[in-house]
Amino acid sequence: MVEPGQIAIVHLTGRLVDGPEAGETFETTDVDVALDEGIYHDNRDFKPLEFRVGEGHVLPGIDEAVQEMSVGETRTVVLDPEDAYGRVDTDSIVTVSRTELERRSETTAEVEKLVESESGEIGWIVDLDEETATVDFNHELAGERVEFDIKLLETHASETGQKVPENSGIGQRS
Repeated sequence: MVEPGQIAIVHLTGRLVDGPEAGETFETTDVDVALDEGIYHDNRDFKPLEFRVGEGHVLPGIDEAVQEMSVGETRTVVLDPEDAYGRVDTDSIVTVSRTELERRSETTAEVEKLVESESGEIGWIVDLDEETATVDFNHELAGERVEFDIKLLETHASETGQKVPENSGIGQRS
């Protein structure tokens, strides 16, 4: 069992649970899995995730699962939205002036294009017409059930040498 405050080092692989893309891998820390699943990118380090347990650095469902594991154990957990990337927040889907959006972002608006709000939030355009653009600022996996294969590689009580990247998709909700 891993105690809150300990450092856990894990390999993770995340997959979608429901819908037409069920079983599709969307995240992994394991380079071999990334290569096998066709999601390998040269600009990314595929290495185990290191985090302090119980401090909210990873998704709640991952944190809870790791606390029940022993070193060397592999476990698959299915996370409901509230234990993963959250539910869809309709207040985070906004319709704005297309002209203003294009002026601020200095680009032509297109569906699925990423944009940044004045407060720094990142969203993507989900609908577009002549006058308006609808932008969704929810995490792209909000509202989705996901599963993670978790392998607990190591635990220790000393300081972590790495920070969880804020944009890793694993560590935080949007």
